[in-house]
Amino acid sequence: MKIGFIGLGIMGKPMCKNLIKTGYDIVVSSSKNETNQELKQAGATVLNTYKELASTSDVVITMVPNSPEVKAVIDEIKDKLKQGATVIDMSSIAPIASQEIAEVLKERGVGFLDAPVSGGEPKAIEGTVSVMVGGNEETFEKCKPILESMAGSVVRVGDVGAGNSAKLANQIIVALNISAVSEAFVLAKNMGVDLELIHQAIRGGLAGSTVLDAKGPMMIERDFKPGFKIDLHLKDLNNVMETAEELGVSLPLSQLMQDALRTLSNEGYGQEDHSAILRYFENMHT
Repeated sequence: MKIGFIGLGIMGKPMCKNLIKTGYDIVVSSSKNETNQELKQAGATVLNTYKELASTSDVVITMVPNSPEVKAVIDEIKDKLKQGATVIDMSSIAPIASQEIAEVLKERGVGFLDAPVSGGEPKAIEGTVSVMVGGNEETFEKCKPILESMAGSVVRVGDVGAGNSAKLANQIIVALNISAVSEAFVLAKNMGVDLELIHQAIRGGLAGSTVLDAKGPMMIERDFKPGFKIDLHLKDLNNVMETAEELGVSLPLSQLMQDALRTLSNEGYGQEDHSAILRYFENMHT
């Protein structure tokens, strides 16, 4: 089986490398020559265009920023995909966009899964991301071993669109968790308590969480090198609020976090890790 991988950024590149390590025959095409060379050295075959990649692949994985980029890639490759091929979109996009893409591909005899991930760059490197999958069961079972090569958890949530529905729920929870840690750290700092000791004291109790363990030390060290950028989390919450509006659902806490992320992006912090949500709460006190 030959797998084409499109979208070799912070998450996509390490995920692609894990597929290579598993032994899959991987083809890639990037606009960045250094990325192409890095993956070539890792064992991938580098092709010149996405169309060439699509025409030679049994499975094409896409990992790009948002719905418009996914649709643009699909529009570029759809006529070159093999009959019976499968596209796995691992981007985080709106569920309705996934359903629209699936319909376009179905007309061409191509299967589709929406399979967004959670875990950030560290888990992408480790191969332990969580994958939330939408699509029919037969296509899922066929592609499950591929997904498991990049993941610690792979769960089919339902039909097409369900994967990205789960991801939107995930991103609400992550954003609110980070904001809770941020508020707690701001309060503790203003009380004159050592944040490292606060972290040690609370992480083993009910307040302990993956977010606290992953993002707390980054906040303490003020290391905002991106594992998942503020602008990308803002994109996800934009999709959350657009979906909620379509459904007539009120999400006041998500609205608050969308506003906070938009403020940080407008202030020039959009390329920092979303642990820099801390800045928003710090700035409220200056």
